[in-house]
Amino acid sequence: MDDKYMEKANILIEALPYIKEFYGEIVVIKYGGAALVDKEMEASVIKDIALMKLVGIMPVIVHGGGKDINKMLDRVGKEHKFINGLRYTDNDTMDIVQMVLAGGVNKDLVSLFTNQGMNAIGISGQDGHILEVEKHTPGGDDIGYVGKIKSVNPMLIAKLIDDDFIPIIAPVGVDETGHSYNINADFVACHVASALSAKKLLFMSDIEGVLNKDKNLIRQINIGDVQGLIDDGTIDGGMIPKIKGAKESVENGVEGVHIIDGRVEHSLLIELFTNYGIGTMIKE
Repeated sequence: MDDKYMEKANILIEALPYIKEFYGEIVVIKYGGAALVDKEMEASVIKDIALMKLVGIMPVIVHGGGKDINKMLDRVGKEHKFINGLRYTDNDTMDIVQMVLAGGVNKDLVSLFTNQGMNAIGISGQDGHILEVEKHTPGGDDIGYVGKIKSVNPMLIAKLIDDDFIPIIAPVGVDETGHSYNINADFVACHVASALSAKKLLFMSDIEGVLNKDKNLIRQINIGDVQGLIDDGTIDGGMIPKIKGAKESVENGVEGVHIIDGRVEHSLLIELFTNYGIGTMIKE
């Protein structure tokens, strides 16, 4: 028999215990970076998630869209402004954020899943008051309508999962007065995974994962080691809030949080269904 057929059979056999382990479990995927803007990569990711669904996993997607927001701001001549790494969001910018994320990126993703024969529904944190927020003022700075999550109401998401839909969530929340807020999609993914008691949370990023000081991939981080890695500078910059959010998710019952390179084709499947994986896993 041709070796290539045997190789394919071995891949399926290797995946079998993982398929059994994750069958019927919720897996939250934070979808962003290159995988969201590169059309070929986007098509690959959609097929990977469709396969996950077909083997009994219940995927929930939280997406970003910062590059699309930047393009629209450029188109209307609106300045991009960031404070402490967060987008300053005045009323006009909030209108654009809501239009791009909830009306553009979100619905485009729904269409892509529909084309693969999957049932998907696009929602935002405003729907059913899924994401209730308060104004976020990091370091006392006023950065406009940027929200800090107070609570997650998972009932609508759970209902969609029970009805065999893939929920696709735009990171827009609402405060107690009904005003819309822009929210960091990483934070949304962490809070949603915790609220749903997800088995796994996977961040698709534009890096391999967490690297040590020799620039080699760290394959596993225990949550007890997180602060030490921050203190010694191994984890720095924009990775700090992502890892802190991952740590909190694990403390809230998520079995493992994975940071994977979304630029690698089929990275989701490699991380979930192979012995070696591809990124960094944060676990208890």
